[in-house]
Amino acid sequence: MSPKKNKITYCKAENLEITPDMSVLDLPDLVLECILERLPTEGLCRMASVCSTLKNRCTSDHLWEKHMKNKWGRIIGPAAYREWQWHIASRKGPIFSNQGKQRGLMGYLTLLWPTALIRSSFGNIHKKKDFPPVDSIMSWCLALESGNFWFPAQVCNRENGHVGFVLSCYDAELGYDRRTNTFQARYPPHGRRASSIETGVTWDRLRAPPVDTSPHDLHISDCLNELQPGDHIEIQWRRNKEFPYGWWYGVVGHLETCDGNANYCRCRDSDTLVLEFNQYTRGSRWRTTSVNRNDHREEGNEADGFYGGIRKLRSSEEISMWRNLWPAEVLE
Repeated sequence: MSPKKNKITYCKAENLEITPDMSVLDLPDLVLECILERLPTEGLCRMASVCSTLKNRCTSDHLWEKHMKNKWGRIIGPAAYREWQWHIASRKGPIFSNQGKQRGLMGYLTLLWPTALIRSSFGNIHKKKDFPPVDSIMSWCLALESGNFWFPAQVCNRENGHVGFVLSCYDAELGYDRRTNTFQARYPPHGRRASSIETGVTWDRLRAPPVDTSPHDLHISDCLNELQPGDHIEIQWRRNKEFPYGWWYGVVGHLETCDGNANYCRCRDSDTLVLEFNQYTRGSRWRTTSVNRNDHREEGNEADGFYGGIRKLRSSEEISMWRNLWPAEVLE
């Protein structure tokens, strides 16, 4: 810790005597813990390869929880967690292996520092059983980073913003591409249409499913009686009965008999709920629809599609996401 032999220095903050032969393990636990908490994921992986003591510290869940939450928290939901639990339960042996192509943890680490260094400093640890521990947050985080683990989430404006999906959100399986910091999205088959894959999906178009409802099931609406003009909503919609639902953004509008004057508006007392999709031009058949707030189930037909459950948007973050995705031009 000092280029000169036998030189002794003192750390004022902790009143520590620092000698040339000290190592990082000689630091007080609190100091070492503070250092580890500030390391990025790459730094924790490097430190874990130094010795068994640091390996145990650097694989601790509480260190990796922060990285998981900061990077992945917005797009990882209960469905992704269940998929991960099933994934590790169905695997035999370590989650990561170095067979065939450079994949998994070793492939991920190859991007961080030279292969020779990996083999020399990391090899002995990697030979030990279940490193990192299969049920650890570190293992999950690195599986996500490496792109090895595909997880369920939702993609807004799917298929590169195809006009038929503007301001909608559909379920897909996502795989991360670290080199481009984007995702691949694998969509389920739609009717007779085969499964499709979209590449280059950016973070701002992704989210964790806001409700734990299968895209093939009707969401039970629990907000209908409280909705009033100006409220932001999402509604399930699908082209036909063979298709999965997507979530479409809209707002609650006024009845035709109401002029929108707040002093005289009685729309909230009506059984009829008007929904507006203002991304479409006035006169478009997609501009508005009406539902019965007292007995709302799936409604629609083969020509206009089928409208399903409704959820009210209660946070400014959700509303801002849709506003940021608003099309540059009004749709027909």
